Amino acid sequence: AAEDSEARMSFLDHLEELRSRLVKSIIALAAGFGVCWGYHEEIFHFMVSPLRANYPNLELIATSPTETIMLYMKMSFFAGIFLAAPFVLYQVWAFVAPGLYSNEKAYAIPFIVFGSAFFVAGAAFGHYVLFPMTFKFLGEFGGADIKFMPKVEDYYTFYSWFLLALGLVFQVPVIIFVLARIGLVTAGFLLRQFKWAVLVAFIVAAIVTPTPDMVTQTLLALPMIALYLLGVGIAALFGKKRKRS
Repeated sequence: AAEDSEARMSFLDHLEELRSRLVKSIIALAAGFGVCWGYHEEIFHFMVSPLRANYPNLELIATSPTETIMLYMKMSFFAGIFLAAPFVLYQVWAFVAPGLYSNEKAYAIPFIVFGSAFFVAGAAFGHYVLFPMTFKFLGEFGGADIKFMPKVEDYYTFYSWFLLALGLVFQVPVIIFVLARIGLVTAGFLLRQFKWAVLVAFIVAAIVTPTPDMVTQTLLALPMIALYLLGVGIAALFGKKRKRS
């Protein structure tokens, strides 16, 4: 009975720790939203810049009175995610760290620093490279018979999902680095699972892509596959060497 009580307390302690980390992460996201709200017009101009590069005279339309202010709020929260990312990643690590050995906890700084850097790099890759290519293809698909006049809300939904998905996908090398240093995965193991990684990449791309077209899904899946291969190289270079008996 005493052991059961101790186990229940341990489980409750874990729940309390999770609740604390979630609350701190939400506060950080709220603070990021507050900072970005002060620059919502600048953020809007930045977000539509890939579209303006291909369609400089294009007019975005709003079809309801509250659509614009709701859009600014969503954009501010979305941008706030990137500001709060280092703190949120720290909370993730702090929740996982008690289950690790002391030498494994030393990877907290690389996880937070490179995790944040790769998150921003993924979003930047989407903003400057993939998103302009995708939107140019989709916008011109209708030809001369259909005038391209996207709703601003639809544009933001497409943009935010695309960039957020790429930011998360770019975490793959960081996660593989930590797992390889701990000794949970090896380069050989990852190479043997490559065919499954390709399948998962296209499944994830189909789920997170806001449009059903194969072009957008492929443009998202290919970087995922490339990042997986980068993770294989990282595991080969930095993986924990296993002792031979």
